[in-house]
Amino acid sequence: MQVSEQPGCVVAFTHKGNVVFEKAFGMADLKTGRALTPRHRFRVASHSKSFTAAAVFRLRETGKLRLDDPAGRYVDGLHPEVAVLTLTQLLSHSAGLIRDGVDAGHWQDRRPFLSERELRAALTGPPVIAPSTRLKYSNHGFGLIGLVIEAVTGEPYGDWVTREIIAAAKLRETQTDGPTSDGIPVAHGYTGKLPLGHRRIVLGNNPTNALVAATGFVSTAGDLSRFFASLDPIAKGSILSPASRRDMIRRQWTDTDSSSQGAYGLGMMLGKAGDWEWFGHAGGFQSCISRTVVLPGRDLAISILTNAVDGPAWAWSDALVHILQTFKQRGPASTKTRDWAGRWWSLWRTLDFVPMRDHVLVADPSMAVPFTESAEITVNGHDEGTIRHANALASYGEGARMVRGANGKVKELWFGGTKFLPQTKFAAELKRRYKS
Repeated sequence: MQVSEQPGCVVAFTHKGNVVFEKAFGMADLKTGRALTPRHRFRVASHSKSFTAAAVFRLRETGKLRLDDPAGRYVDGLHPEVAVLTLTQLLSHSAGLIRDGVDAGHWQDRRPFLSERELRAALTGPPVIAPSTRLKYSNHGFGLIGLVIEAVTGEPYGDWVTREIIAAAKLRETQTDGPTSDGIPVAHGYTGKLPLGHRRIVLGNNPTNALVAATGFVSTAGDLSRFFASLDPIAKGSILSPASRRDMIRRQWTDTDSSSQGAYGLGMMLGKAGDWEWFGHAGGFQSCISRTVVLPGRDLAISILTNAVDGPAWAWSDALVHILQTFKQRGPASTKTRDWAGRWWSLWRTLDFVPMRDHVLVADPSMAVPFTESAEITVNGHDEGTIRHANALASYGEGARMVRGANGKVKELWFGGTKFLPQTKFAAELKRRYKS
């Protein structure tokens, strides 16, 4: 947060169906200094697609539709090549449809999101590429699924999904579209710092109209982590059967043009961080960047919401998975190592000393993945250690030690020949040394 100068961020972890960690950092409003809280609502954008997919599967389970049904069975006026597209093709982004229309100005805040009339008009044209040839993301495709849901249920999308998906999943801080009602706390969104040199507020409370099924949802990190956790096939409580949940996260298409080789299921993103696979979704609105990942088989979900258009939610969620993997492999701190915990500062570097079972990892919190190339201290005795694993530039083989004050608390930490101080003490040292 400090290095990237992000306005705000909320993180939530759900384990075995319960939110076990939920914390907000930074500001909901930079101008007033109003602190961000876990109760602030965010535009979670394309997370909406997973809710929409869950709605389709709920309708399938009750016999109202089938995944191989063509869209034209329910929606009139489509181009003949669009009318034959199946729900599976639409849910998996393999229908070949245009992503955001010939004028995507609604994503730039230059005009309102498409009305139903405008969406239907766009769907009178043919697919851009041949269907079932590759993964091609399309918000229009999920807008069409929204029209299908309305036709099948005989209700507006928002009404049916609010009752049958949101309320059924016992989500109390989620709604299908903006604006939010008075009295509900909403995190102000922000532009990037460039090109103006400072951020501008983007309220992001505008309705998404006919694209609600693709990008309309408003939620919290806690609600998102609980909902997505409930879609893990091993979850005990869910609005969907295990079979439906397995179908949602089954790989349909791989993004072969992406270096990460990410994939898509049915309304669900699929990927890998380190050695652990995940499913979930991400969202990008004009005011917020968000991401939720579920670690299948581990009964764990993580949701990260940021309130700026350059929020690094993707990088931070991957970093959290890497951190969890490291603790899984190495184990938690022992009585021998636990006093080495803390963040320590010097002129050149800020380091996090992270005690594990019988050693201490030395992490760089400014890196995308803090444990990348982390050094390792073997604790030899009381307040003494040796740097046993490190790259050539990181004082390999030298000593590390903690220095305690009269009260017994650690007041400084030496890593090789460099003294590191707590943040407040180091800040005071900088002020004394550099007067300008």
